[in-house]
Amino acid sequence: MYLVLFKSLNVIGSLKRRFLDLGIVENTLITPVLKSPSGDPTAFEIRGTLIALRKEDANLIKVKSLTCDDNI
Repeated sequence: MYLVLFKSLNVIGSLKRRFLDLGIVENTLITPVLKSPSGDPTAFEIRGTLIALRKEDANLIKVKSLTCDDNI
């Protein structure tokens, strides 16, 4: 399983508000779950909810990759 820990957003304004409303806040676990047949969008599990994000939006989210040894 591939897990990342959310670190920061590289965006301002209404898109930043949308990310925050979706629960994408510091130290949130984000797990990619499904990718559409065309490759975009991708569904991510965020705080127990499946959320589809377009690649251009997902690329604005800065994350830290986690390993099995990391304490969450």
